[in-house]
Amino acid sequence: MDRNTFTGLFLIMIILAGSFYFFKPSEAELKKAKETEQQDSLKKAGAVVAPKDTVKNTVASTSAVDSLALKGPFGTALNGTQANTVLDNEKLLITLSNKGGKISSVEIKGQKTFDGKPSILFQGEANKFGISLNAAGKVINTNDLYFTPTKAGNKVTMHADYGANAYVEFVYDLKPQSNKVNFNINLVGLQQVIAGNTVNLNWDATLLQQEKSLESEHRYSAPYYKYLDGDVDHLSVSKDEKEELTKGKIQWVSFKQHFFSASLISKQAFDKATLEVKVPTTPGLVKNYSASLQLPYAHQANQVYEMEFYFGTNKFSELKAQGYDLEQQVDMGYWPLKYINRFIVLPVFNFLNSFGWTYGLIILVLTILLKVALAPLTYKSYLSMAKMRVLKPEMDEIKEKVGEDNPTLVQQEYLKLYKKAGVNPLGGCLPMVLQLPLVMAFFFFFPNLFELRQESFLWMTDLSTYDE
Repeated sequence: MDRNTFTGLFLIMIILAGSFYFFKPSEAELKKAKETEQQDSLKKAGAVVAPKDTVKNTVASTSAVDSLALKGPFGTALNGTQANTVLDNEKLLITLSNKGGKISSVEIKGQKTFDGKPSILFQGEANKFGISLNAAGKVINTNDLYFTPTKAGNKVTMHADYGANAYVEFVYDLKPQSNKVNFNINLVGLQQVIAGNTVNLNWDATLLQQEKSLESEHRYSAPYYKYLDGDVDHLSVSKDEKEELTKGKIQWVSFKQHFFSASLISKQAFDKATLEVKVPTTPGLVKNYSASLQLPYAHQANQVYEMEFYFGTNKFSELKAQGYDLEQQVDMGYWPLKYINRFIVLPVFNFLNSFGWTYGLIILVLTILLKVALAPLTYKSYLSMAKMRVLKPEMDEIKEKVGEDNPTLVQQEYLKLYKKAGVNPLGGCLPMVLQLPLVMAFFFFFPNLFELRQESFLWMTDLSTYDE
């Protein structure tokens, strides 16, 4: 440290010491500050003791708010405790939640996942179901209400009071030996309450993984729908997509995965619908589905909407037995492949299956039958190629005689030779082209056949998918 730095620091210390000595508070100032601190402490203590009146006012205010809520729309249904009610038959185990009055879980009896667990289509809080009502100046979603359940046999009525003589009811009725649940929505006494001429029904579901290959399950899963007077169609199977259906009334929508479906069928049909599919990144989840369905509202004293749920396998015969063209969810390929599969391959498969053979043997026999059916075309193809080989020396002679610089004349001479020998130049490739649709039909048929699910043969553990 140099002399200048030392001198500077010494002077700074002298100045600080002098300021503390000459500018310190007097005894009178210290006494006054102490009295002021004591008075502030007494004021704070009084503030702590005072809140008796404040607590009373707060309780009264909260009670007033609760009373207003109870007197408002669905006041008694705004709060509650979540509880479940079960519907059960030989094919389904359905869990109903009083929160939203909805189906919260569906188990397909007799079916297992790839790792031996019960096949549960969906469950959990991510699954929502309810109607949106424009009432009392606000939008009310029944998914947020607590319903009162009443069970009689295999029929459950979920009841939520709007007010005096006005309520919403969801009625679920599960018949024996059935994959269908009859479902009614009853809007009673709300004709002067609901604004507008439509009611929106919202359904969200996240379908759970059932098969070993999640990638394969993604490939065959999508929301399906059917217009009342139209064909069955679906959204993308490979990416996120949202679509508004406005071409006509919609008869049903279905949340389909590879071998199972959850479908909602309206007997009156939906006016409009918006469907959405998202591919989740979470392991164990197949697809996130969402449907916003518009129902007509006629402002009747007792407005009833009759519907049906189908929860079950995508077995072609089982879906067809339900009606409504639900079997068209089974991907049998593009036109004309789907007609080959539906009217030729599938009947032959069912016939062979009636003998009780193993599915591996049935596939082997089907392959042999395909080769037999294609034998005439294959024979013609081989015969045509053999004739062309015989004519090859004469064709080379014509080409050498005419010259390569006149291809038009060469082709004319070739045609004369073909006609003279009775050979069709397309005879070798045309039979191969004709048998291509049958081969491609098989390519679509087997991966979508429910009967092959989890069936093994020799070293193969699942005939419905590819070896890994």
